[in-house]
Amino acid sequence: MSVTNYFLPQSLDEALRLVSEHEDALLVMGGGTVTMPLINEGISAPEQVLGLRRAGLDYIRQEGGGLVLGATTTLSQILDEAPIPMLREAARNTAAWAVRNMGTVGGNFFVPPPAGDLATALLALDAELKLVSRDGDHRVPVSRFYTGFMTNVLEDDELLAEIWVPMPEGQTAFIKYGRKEANTPAVVTVATHIVNQNGQVTKARLALNAVGPHPFRARKAEAVLEGSALGADTIEAAAKAAAEECQPSTDAIASEWYRRKMVKVFVGRALNQLAGEEG
Repeated sequence: MSVTNYFLPQSLDEALRLVSEHEDALLVMGGGTVTMPLINEGISAPEQVLGLRRAGLDYIRQEGGGLVLGATTTLSQILDEAPIPMLREAARNTAAWAVRNMGTVGGNFFVPPPAGDLATALLALDAELKLVSRDGDHRVPVSRFYTGFMTNVLEDDELLAEIWVPMPEGQTAFIKYGRKEANTPAVVTVATHIVNQNGQVTKARLALNAVGPHPFRARKAEAVLEGSALGADTIEAAAKAAAEECQPSTDAIASEWYRRKMVKVFVGRALNQLAGEEG
């Protein structure tokens, strides 16, 4: 079975009308960097496809003390224009130029791990997603968006339209570890956001990817960090907690055992990087 209808709406309103009419019978895509290879190889066979490329959602602007990213903003735009260093670092570590020129911020939330590096950074930054339907819109924190492997809270008649990112205070670090230096799937991705006051961590966000069913916050590790000084003992304890609470699986890239071991190593490295900057 091949695609019989390809819709290319010229506005968000037109896209929402089509989604409302077709709902789960319609495959929605942003840049198509994941979807199109599956269609071309016959792995996925949707009859109807909706592309959001011309729906007017490719923008970056500062607003309300934060950054607003349209859902079809490309990773190359993030790399060139985003004023938040961790977002640029996450985009730089995602695939190669050809993919970054097509892949979108919104699409990054719908890819299977170990992909989704930008979504991991946005999770650590307490970003919120604007979900829109013809009945209205609402915001959902990234931390509440995922419900399981390739499942989320998005309803059949909704689209992800925008991502709002508060401008971060404190320090951030992003590390992606793969088998190669560049253009490589992750063994583990670590995104951290720490706020220090008077020698103590008052806010800690530690997001991981490639070691669970989706990007997630290592909350036990965050609890270890908050209220403590960012010293060697605290870093060791937080890295150990992160390794214990992750849920890695074995695949062609790495074994479950190796991924868990690397969580401890690279969480430690990210936190030591921040401790060095603080010192």
